[in-house]
Amino acid sequence: MPRPSGSPERRLAVLLSHFHPWCQPSRTIPGVVASAECLGTAAAAEAETEGSLSTWPCAGGEKGESSGGGDCVFCNIVAGTAQAFKLYEDDMCLCILDTKPLTSGHSLIIPKSHYPSLQTTPPTVLAAICSKLPLLGTAIMKATQCDAFNVLINNGEKAGQVIFHTHVHIIPRSKDDNLWSSETYSRNPISHGQETKLLVSSIKEIISSSPKD
Repeated sequence: MPRPSGSPERRLAVLLSHFHPWCQPSRTIPGVVASAECLGTAAAAEAETEGSLSTWPCAGGEKGESSGGGDCVFCNIVAGTAQAFKLYEDDMCLCILDTKPLTSGHSLIIPKSHYPSLQTTPPTVLAAICSKLPLLGTAIMKATQCDAFNVLINNGEKAGQVIFHTHVHIIPRSKDDNLWSSETYSRNPISHGQETKLLVSSIKEIISSSPKD
């Protein structure tokens, strides 16, 4: 696949998750490869309408309600009013292909209820999502014949979040995919000075004073 243009920061920020109803959803997809033909149709249709889509807002509340009004593409997919390539589904979450993938098999795990951020997503829902990462990551990795994958969450606008409905990216990786590496940025050893000690104390104080689940 072509290398995403721009800086590493830009490549991280462009983990967009727009979905378009060009293909019928599949309730049971044994492997990512099974969606290749339909994905090609979706990609062709998307190319014809490039630039015609704006960011999908999520307008729902913070208690798990559907955003309603057709505003949230993920809520619409869950409700069946928008279509996507479904890889896995249970009572709590849904795994679908990202239709603007960074690599083949780039997928998203989304909760079926609407939560705009990690902070508003109940621990039980996050636990359900995380518990499926080994299963889904391994299946996607094997189907795409990759030997690794990244797990990524963009939480908040400044972190590159575009659709404000909690979602986790699974991005298959291979040696020559030309995406970022673990050494994209220069890194310096942590300081053991007063500033770091104050930071640690501040974080621990906030944690200890936070409501317990």
